[in-house]
Parts: sequence; structure tokens; C-alpha cells
Amino acid sequence: MFHGRRTDAVLLLVAIVWGSSYLAAKTATHDLPVLTVLLARYAISAIACLALVEAHRRSGRLTPDEIRIGALLGVTQAAVLGLETYGVAHTSAANAGLIISLTIVLTPLLDRTAGAGRLPTRFFAATGLCLLAVTLLMLGSGFHRPRLGDLLILAAAVVRAGHVVLVGRLTKDRAVRPAQLTAVQMVVGTVLFAGPAASGLPALARAGTPVWGALLYLALFCSVFAFLAQTWAVQHSSPSRASLLLGTEPVWAVVIGIGLGGETVTAFAGLGAVLMVVGTYWGQHIERAHRTLPPVRRTALGSSRT
Repeated sequence: MFHGRRTDAVLLLVAIVWGSSYLAAKTATHDLPVLTVLLARYAISAIACLALVEAHRRSGRLTPDEIRIGALLGVTQAAVLGLETYGVAHTSAANAGLIISLTIVLTPLLDRTAGAGRLPTRFFAATGLCLLAVTLLMLGSGFHRPRLGDLLILAAAVVRAGHVVLVGRLTKDRAVRPAQLTAVQMVVGTVLFAGPAASGLPALARAGTPVWGALLYLALFCSVFAFLAQTWAVQHSSPSRASLLLGTEPVWAVVIGIGLGGETVTAFAGLGAVLMVVGTYWGQHIERAHRTLPPVRRTALGSSRT
């Protein structure tokens, strides 16, 4: 019982950390160029991950699979974080955390490798509810053109879903270690942003304590700690319970954005927030239940809809 509660606590902490990452990124991008923030986040994370790998070098060197897979995932992950960071710089942290949770329902739509068959009609209803929620969040205080930041976060959600699917495809039935794979991704991201962010390094050197605090938090907690803690906790919990606890990320993004960031929520955005949380949880429940059906039952249900 104690071990289960400890695992739940770790998963909930990961969700809180990820939910707070949007406010931390917004704080950092307020005083630094976005590319500089990305380079600093990746470089610090890379140093920390390489140190962890070196500390456990008895587990062996990087394998060719870890290098190849890590390099490819490093590119897609950099695209996700790039869109997220540019997006949160032009919208609220609460909006960013809510819109990015669209990944939860987009991922099953893109994933066709698990043999789960055609998804139930109810799942598409849940997806539609989430899209309505995104529309309300983009409207904000009234009917106007969507903010650039909201559109970038929406794009990040799509790319993030593709990244998650790619992780599943590339790591399935391969002996790749999380710490080594993460280290390669962090190094790749550092290399990708090093050139474009070079002109912003003088501003980084002049950055104050709050900015450096945000950068260290993004790198050490939101990247290194969250990924490794999630991997450990999922191994000691059921997938359903893990997804339920990690799915609270958008709730924490709103709570932290309002409570610590002083952001406000309009009627449109408030309704959108509620619909997004309901839609993502509903979609998760439907998708999990569908995957646990016997293959014959899934096939029968899919055939009855054609």
C-alpha cells in the first residue's frame, strides 16, 4: 500500500512539474529570446543527463540503437519544445497547458501500430469536445482572430502526438535505456539550437536570478527529473492509473498560471478549460477500455460500423 501511494505521489508530482513548466517558460522568455531559452534548457539538461550516464557507466556504453533512435527523437522533440516555447511566449501559461493536452486524444488517432482496431464513435465525440474547448480558449475574451501563441501551441500538440507515436514505434522490442536515450536527445537539441541561438548568448550572460532559476527549473525538473521519474513510476503502476494522474497536467497549468502567474480566466476560457479536461479524460477512458477488449470483440465492433 505504501509503495503504491509513493508511486502515485511521484506521478502526481510529474504532472505538477509539467503543468508548471509553461509559467517557467513564460518567465524565461519575458527577458530572453526564445531560441536562447531553448539552447540553455537543452544544454543544462544534456550536461545533467550525461553526468547520470557517466555515473552509471558500468551499465555499458551507448548502443547503436540508442544513438540512432535518440538522434531522430531528438529532432522531433526539439520541434515540440520549439513550438511550445514560442507559443507560450505569445499566450497565457494556462492556455498553453490546456491546449497542449489535446495530445491525449490526438495520439490514439495517429497510432495505428497497437492493433486496437477502429476507435469507437464515442472517442471521436470526445475529440470533437476537445476541439470545441480549444476554440473557446482561443476566443479568450470574445470573438476575434486566434492569437499566434494559441496556434503555435495547437501545432505543438499535433507534433507532440506524432512524437509520442514515434517513440512507441522506434523503441518497441528494442533494448534502449531511458537515461541514455534522453541524453542523446538532449545533446541533439543542444546542437540544433546552438547556431540559431548564438546571438542571444550575451543576453543570457546578463540574465538575473529569476531567469536563471526558471531555466534551471525547466532543464533539471521539467526535462531530466520528470522524464526519469515518469519512467520509474509507470513501471510500478498500472497504465490506466498512470495516465489518470499524468492527465492532471492541464489542471495544474491553470492553477499555477492563475495562482502564481496572476493570469485571469474569462468566461469563454473558463468554459473551454472545463470542456478540455472533460474531453481529454473521457477520451482517455474510452481509448483504454477499447484497448482492453479481446481482439475478436474489437473486430466485431469495427465491422458493425462499416
